[in-house]
Amino acid sequence: MIRTKGLTKRYGDVLALDDIDLKVAAGSVYGLIGPNGAGKTTLLGILAGLKRPTNGSVEMDVSSSDVAVLPDTPRFDAWLSAREVVDLARNIGAKPAPPDRVETVLDEAGLTDAADRPIGGFSRGMLQRLGLAATIVNEPQLLLLDEPSSALDPIGRREVLDLVSRLRGESTVVFSSHILADVQEVCDTVGILREGRLAYQGSVSDLLSKRTTPRYLVRLRPPIEQTVEALRQADWVVAVDQLGPDQVRIEAASVAAAESSLAAVLAQTQARVVSLVPEAATLEDVVLGIVT
Repeated sequence: MIRTKGLTKRYGDVLALDDIDLKVAAGSVYGLIGPNGAGKTTLLGILAGLKRPTNGSVEMDVSSSDVAVLPDTPRFDAWLSAREVVDLARNIGAKPAPPDRVETVLDEAGLTDAADRPIGGFSRGMLQRLGLAATIVNEPQLLLLDEPSSALDPIGRREVLDLVSRLRGESTVVFSSHILADVQEVCDTVGILREGRLAYQGSVSDLLSKRTTPRYLVRLRPPIEQTVEALRQADWVVAVDQLGPDQVRIEAASVAAAESSLAAVLAQTQARVVSLVPEAATLEDVVLGIVT
């Protein structure tokens, strides 16, 4: 759906994007992540046609009339109602959706009860929902979403993430966010920007598998000091963190070493084990290792 080659953007002496080769597959949900100032909003602006690159090229297998953009702080005329905003967005499209589509997307965005209120009194989170409703009303082929859940409460975030998940396969979504748990949940592919360069691009599952040191959370009946000390002395243990009076996190050199040796250490120290579970890798763990 999207291919960029050598994409570069300068603002005077500031290099915002440096030689970006982006590849976004049709029907995917592509997560664009990175620290503040990494170039995410600039890249989305170029893809949306709102900014011109300094160098490089952008190829998109979609007409501009089938692209919809949600900025991180959507704004609308305060005297309009939510229903009027979405209906106006519906009529702006090259192929306006049926009128009943307005009610559908207001409901999906959780705004049915506020549909006829002037939006001048809306909170930032409600404006974020309204922006999303206006973005999807004409069912565009490509959605560019800049921080769509950043201002939402937990319920609002849940609704937005569910909505983005439902779009997979029907539309292509480029989803910029600093909330890495959201990216891990809804995105199948991720691009990590660091100082304007693409530090990683590929599937989320492949990225998570790159964490080479498995971790385990073990809950024990106190006292646990003898067991903690024995684990710290074991040559297959990379690190041990005592998280409280009854819990310890163990980082092992390999899964095989942990599986063959952990039980023996617990038995030798007569540890009373309440639970033992592997700690799943999180996107935050891996990304921090890339961008710092």
